[in-house]
Amino acid sequence: MNKRMLLIVAHGSRRAASNDEVRALAARLRAIQHPDIGDIEVAFLELAEPSIADGLEACVRKGAQEIVLFPYFLAAGTHVANDIPEEIAAFCARHLDIK
Repeated sequence: MNKRMLLIVAHGSRRAASNDEVRALAARLRAIQHPDIGDIEVAFLELAEPSIADGLEACVRKGAQEIVLFPYFLAAGTHVANDIPEEIAAFCARHLDIK
């Protein structure tokens, strides 16, 4: 398995069907089996699980050496510009060996 993983990060919703749409997207992308991406995980900023931190850790548990985080948001607002980079910085401080 390729050691590069994709983590799709969405906002999260109290509406389970909305969160399931993101999971379905990940499943469709997994089915493509792109040679540059070993696996695909999903995480949510708030209101749903797993959290971004938990999604990143899931990638590490699966052996990721590089994680490509894709913010699945309509626009680059505060969450994309500030909140997600803060989560990534905290993760990187704990995992110096992961790109």
